Amino acid sequence: SDLRQMLVTKSVENIQFLPFLTTDANNLSWLGYGCLKGDGTVITVNAIGAALQTLYILVYLYYSPAKRPVLLQVLLLLAVVVTGYGYFTILVDTGTRLTRLGLFCSVFTISMYLSPLADLAKVVRSKSTRCLSFPLTVTTLVASSSWTLYGLQLHDPYITVPNVPGIVTSLVRFWLFQRYRPEQDKPYSPLPA
Repeated sequence: SDLRQMLVTKSVENIQFLPFLTTDANNLSWLGYGCLKGDGTVITVNAIGAALQTLYILVYLYYSPAKRPVLLQVLLLLAVVVTGYGYFTILVDTGTRLTRLGLFCSVFTISMYLSPLADLAKVVRSKSTRCLSFPLTVTTLVASSSWTLYGLQLHDPYITVPNVPGIVTSLVRFWLFQRYRPEQDKPYSPLPA
């Protein structure tokens, strides 16, 4: 929906850039893990995810009025990816490379799933779910559940464990949607001048 909004409005107003960037970094990290492990599912899903996130970044950059800060963040991401690639291929021995990369990917994914906790506190304070996306909540639940089951099937804790917080935070968001239904939101009236 963010991509569609950017294309329709030809603007990036009210669209945050950081989620595109961090998701792209996450996809690229897991792509590396999949390549190292030789897991076609992890490779395919994350290659597609990285390509889509890169498309979002390019569209955002195109419509952004302030290109320099966006470009600097993209260059920083590229520097982190190149540094990480160098670290895992040059400095880490082959025997522990998969373990260390799996641990890095897991920590990064857990932090991504836990990052919306600030929004959840905002919802409870305001008693409104306006800042939450219901479709994103459904997608997060389906994706994190699928990856958890896939990780369990492979007996791969690096895939299983980091997706459990995605399930938990999605269930909490569903509870918030139930507790603070959108029709309960009071319309805001302008303050008298």
